[in-house]
Amino acid sequence: MFRDAQFRDAQRSYVPLVAGVALASFLQWLGSSAVLPLLPLYLQRRGSSDAMVGIVMGAFFAAGVLAQYVSGHLADRVGHRSVLLFGLLGYAVFSAAFLLDVGGTGYALLRAGQGATAGAAEVAMLALVTWTVPAHVRGRAVSAVFGGQLAGIAVGPLVGSAVGVAHMGSLFVVSSLVAVLAGIPVLLTVGSGRVAGNAGATHGSGREHPDRGPARRVLTGVLVTAVTAGLLTGIYETCWTLLLDLRGASTWQIGLSWTLFALPFVLAMPVAGWAADHHDRRLLVVVGLIVPIVLAVVYPWLADVRWLIGLGVLESLGIAFAYPAVQSLLTEAVPADAVGRAQGRFVSVQTAAIAVSAGVSGGLFAIAPWVPFTVAAVVSLGLTALLPLLWRGTSGRVARPDPVTERRRSR
Repeated sequence: MFRDAQFRDAQRSYVPLVAGVALASFLQWLGSSAVLPLLPLYLQRRGSSDAMVGIVMGAFFAAGVLAQYVSGHLADRVGHRSVLLFGLLGYAVFSAAFLLDVGGTGYALLRAGQGATAGAAEVAMLALVTWTVPAHVRGRAVSAVFGGQLAGIAVGPLVGSAVGVAHMGSLFVVSSLVAVLAGIPVLLTVGSGRVAGNAGATHGSGREHPDRGPARRVLTGVLVTAVTAGLLTGIYETCWTLLLDLRGASTWQIGLSWTLFALPFVLAMPVAGWAADHHDRRLLVVVGLIVPIVLAVVYPWLADVRWLIGLGVLESLGIAFAYPAVQSLLTEAVPADAVGRAQGRFVSVQTAAIAVSAGVSGGLFAIAPWVPFTVAAVVSLGLTALLPLLWRGTSGRVARPDPVTERRRSR
């Protein structure tokens, strides 16, 4: 993944850290996604109504919005590693607590705890990597973390489906243990105390405040991207399974559709990260968003399940190229000591958009299956059209450092 020959010496210092965080991301999401597909059925068997199931599932996102924003500020103050380990340990505790019969309200509180701690861990992971890795390879570093996350999401549901709802207790135990295990690569690769950052890391210089001038327009565009991605994601959280079921898909086909969405994302991430480091990131973001927007309009009119699943692969590739590019733009536009806060703002805005979109789309789907997909596509297209205007006159390419200077800094 990191193959720029002139930067090999500098890379040695942060490649283990990126690998450790990517492995932690894989383990944490492996455990959490194994539980997710069957959790509604588990709650129903414990006596929760359909309405309460919705409240429990939504509590994850609601708590995540606040926690992600706060944890970004906290990570800049006490250290990214500390927040990351706290998030992983907290998620393990809340996951194990699902073994208890605490009733609908109790499960909503536990799910909120999962959302808060998982959100803190996600923000800390992204902030840790982008704070440590130099700008000219930051796209590939971020893609490694997202690749680990999506790899976990690809494998987890298959594990959960194989275990079955009758043995959900075992899944909760495994999810808790895996979250604890995810802390091991962090302890081995990050080091102790507050992250000091790599000597070659390039962030905003701090001479221009991120809330003024070109940096402000870059960050505004990044947040618009977060809202757009969140709106599209929320639609699928609620309506994708409903659409497949309406088209006669079997349970295994529904599970396969989620796995086949995640796998191309994982496979494309190294190339997408390289593209973010070498090409115009603004173009990558816009094109990457247009692909899922177009497909959102097309999906409801397809009657063949095979087409629905197959086009999901194409959608995954578009999103895979957008994410490293927008993360690279985000971290280059802020001072080094504000990376955590910037990541917290981005992820919390995206999570809020997911929560709103997921909550509204169920009612829109009841009107007609095409309504939530089309509404999300129209709104997302309007937001995406703002990006070229916001980013006009700003640099879309990473400023590559002088190789000789970079090697000297790494010594």
